[in-house]
Amino acid sequence: MKSLFVGNLSFSVTEQALRTLMETYGPVERVSIMTDRDTGQPRGFAFVDMTRDEDAAKAISALNGKDLEGRTLSVNEARPKTDRPGGGGGAGRKRW
Repeated sequence: MKSLFVGNLSFSVTEQALRTLMETYGPVERVSIMTDRDTGQPRGFAFVDMTRDEDAAKAISALNGKDLEGRTLSVNEARPKTDRPGGGGGAGRKRW
């Protein structure tokens, strides 16, 4: 199985519409459009798990740089999630 990153999505694209598009190139295991945790609004990118690596390669080749609902898609192999240091926002910092 190969996981793909699909970026620069229009906020109106649904998981079903993206699944239908990707299934043109082969079986799709999972589609997940990322949303903002506070507002629930789409963030403009998704991850798509395709069953076969060769189908994922076909989808990348065919869709990267193509237009979908007025936006130029960025489609490539997803990088593994890395551990990022927590923090930010000043929580827990001492203020003198």
